[in-house]
Amino acid sequence: MDLSQIHVGVQRRTRKKRVGRGIGSGHGKTATRGHKGQWTSAGGKKPRWTYEGGQMPLFRRIPKRGFSHETWAKKYHVVNVGDLNDYFADGAVIGPEELQRTGLAHGRADGVRILGDGELTKKLSVKAHGFSKSAVAKITAMGGTAEVIPPPKKPVRNKMKPRPAKTK
Repeated sequence: MDLSQIHVGVQRRTRKKRVGRGIGSGHGKTATRGHKGQWTSAGGKKPRWTYEGGQMPLFRRIPKRGFSHETWAKKYHVVNVGDLNDYFADGAVIGPEELQRTGLAHGRADGVRILGDGELTKKLSVKAHGFSKSAVAKITAMGGTAEVIPPPKKPVRNKMKPRPAKTK
C-alpha cells in the first residue's frame, strides 16, 4: 500500500441520517422517535443532559449552603521586591506594563500588588495598585518611590436628579 491510496473511498463527513422516508428505509413511521411519549411529536425537543425523566434534578436535590466571593473578589498579581531586583536595572521606572513584558505579572487580573519578600539593592520607581508596608519600606530605603495607582472611579448609581435643598 502506498500513501496516495490511504484516503481513497473514505468520506470526511458522514451523511445526515434521513428519517421518516417510508417503511423501506428502516427509519420510517416513527422516525426513530419511538411510540408515544414526550419527545415523539414535532414540537418536542431533545432533553438536556441535565434532564432526568421528570425526576427532581440533581442540582435541585442538593442543598445550597454558603456563598462565593468570586462575583466581586478582586484578583491581583503578586510580585515580590526580590523579583524586581532580579529583573530590572538600577533607576528603572516600573509599572504594570513593564511587569507584564518581563513575565512577572501575566494573565488577567484587576491589578498588581508588590510584596516585601526578598532583598532590594537598586533604586527603583515602582507604580502598582497595592504595596505591603515592608515593600514600601524597602523601596524607599534604597531611595526609590512607591506610587499607588488609584482604582477606577465607582459608577454613579443614582441616575435621578438630586433633590433641591430644603430652605427654612
